This record gives sequence, C-alpha cells and structure tokens, in this order.
Amino acid sequence: MREFTHTIANPAGLHGRPAARLVQLAQELDSAVTLRKGERTADAGGLLNLMLLAAVPGDQVTVRVEGGDEDGALAALERFFRENL
Repeated sequence: MREFTHTIANPAGLHGRPAARLVQLAQELDSAVTLRKGERTADAGGLLNLMLLAAVPGDQVTVRVEGGDEDGALAALERFFRENL
C-alpha cells in the first residue's frame, strides 16, 4: 500500500470533468485506488463516489493505492492531481 496527501487547488474543487478523468485513470490501473477526505472514503473507480466527497479548494485528500502496480500508479496519480486538482 502506498499513499500521498494532496491539497485541492482547483478553484472548482473536485468537480465533474476532472473527477471523470480520474475515474478513467483509476480504471486503467491494476491497483485499487481510494480517496479519503476526513471521515469519508471513496473508491476512485466510481464517479458518484468521488462527487460525494464534496472536495473543495483547500481540502486535503489522501490517495491510497493498493495492488500490483503501486509504484507506477502512485506516480501517475500524483502527476494527475498536480496538473488537474
């Protein structure tokens, strides 16, 4: 298991378009990807799950990766968050 924490910087927060792209990325990975904001946890493989996190600018989310391609998946997800959120 690997994880990192990211502070949402996108002025719109974790909204529809980047959330949909995150779902697509998560579904392409061999590892399971989950996001946690406070007490809420969401499977990154489902758009509704991510939207229910209601992550807004300034919120910290922890991204957890578990599975066979953890190192590569972690790098791809860190890049995605840095560039989009």
